Amino acid sequence: MRGGKLARAATLGKPKEETYVDYSLIFVVLFLLSFGLIMLYSTSSYEAGVSLGDSAYYFKHQLVPTLLGLGIMLFMSFFPYKVLQKLTVPIYLFAVVLLILLYPYGRTVNGARRWIIFHGVSIQPAEVAKFAVIVFTATIIIKMRSNLLTAKGYCTALLFPLILALMVYKISENLSSAIIVMGIAVIMLFVATPGYKRYLAVALGVIALVAVIVVIIANSDDSSGMNYRFKRVLAWLDPAAYASDYSFQTLQALYAIGSGGIFGKGLGESMQKMKLPEAQNDMIFSIICEELGLFGAVAVMLMFILLIWRLMIIANNANDMFGALLVIGVMAHISIQVILNIAVVTNTIPNTGVTLPFISYGGSAVIVQLAEVGIALNVARNIGRE
Repeated sequence: MRGGKLARAATLGKPKEETYVDYSLIFVVLFLLSFGLIMLYSTSSYEAGVSLGDSAYYFKHQLVPTLLGLGIMLFMSFFPYKVLQKLTVPIYLFAVVLLILLYPYGRTVNGARRWIIFHGVSIQPAEVAKFAVIVFTATIIIKMRSNLLTAKGYCTALLFPLILALMVYKISENLSSAIIVMGIAVIMLFVATPGYKRYLAVALGVIALVAVIVVIIANSDDSSGMNYRFKRVLAWLDPAAYASDYSFQTLQALYAIGSGGIFGKGLGESMQKMKLPEAQNDMIFSIICEELGLFGAVAVMLMFILLIWRLMIIANNANDMFGALLVIGVMAHISIQVILNIAVVTNTIPNTGVTLPFISYGGSAVIVQLAEVGIALNVARNIGRE
């Protein structure tokens, strides 16, 4: 009896471990999701009503994966994230298998084979590949450590993300997702290894190469036999010359942005959504600009900046290297996608299909993104624990 009392007394006297909950991150994510659903309905209601007979079609189809994603986010916030290190190979292989399954079971939409339909549920393997590369790169950095400082070790660390990126590009013909997959791995390695000068040299080299390619394309005498991606470059350089085909979507988006003014036309008052193809996907930011104006656009960008900042805070204070790298991967994924989407919509770069995280239509994307946020919240919960 006395021993039991002493044990209880010791337990009562032991200071309770505090759990850190990043309420700012949760608020930003919930705000973006709620705002995204509102804008999705506003953007897609006309097209859905005309073509599908249900103005709320896209809204209802996005609401279900959003709620499912929130459940997964909650689960991942309590799931011990260190277990992911042991599951690295199965997660990577799962992504590879899904990409391979695109060959026999992939569904082609608008000329792109990017979705697997299983019992009425669509899965986009490229989104799973983004999650897989975060876990894999974090694990390989931990395992290789000092070997990353050698050229051989660094190339080895990039090999498997490169394989995944090439599979995304070749099988699903999704260049933008392949760039994002590779970009995530490179940013994680950049943060984990010293020597920013070599990264700067490589970046300048890539920029120079791209500039040379753009100049060659721009000065080409005959564009009739060009790859459609090269024609997108020409459309980017001279949108008016390709107004009826390659730059039609971009021009409509620019019209939407320009007509919004400072405070916009008002929610639901967009005119360009009647002309803009697939406005609820890649071009939803242009409708935000039209309906809510510059004020709304800046507010959305500030929310994403706050989100990335909170992820940076969590990564800097993480208890262990693996947790910090996971959060850096999540931060890289979201930031790359936001930058590319806004750059495409504003015609800063050639048109390529990149959705706006938490806002654009896409079930697989929002589920994966919320799962990643759950991991970040999990890492945050363990800050300060031994």
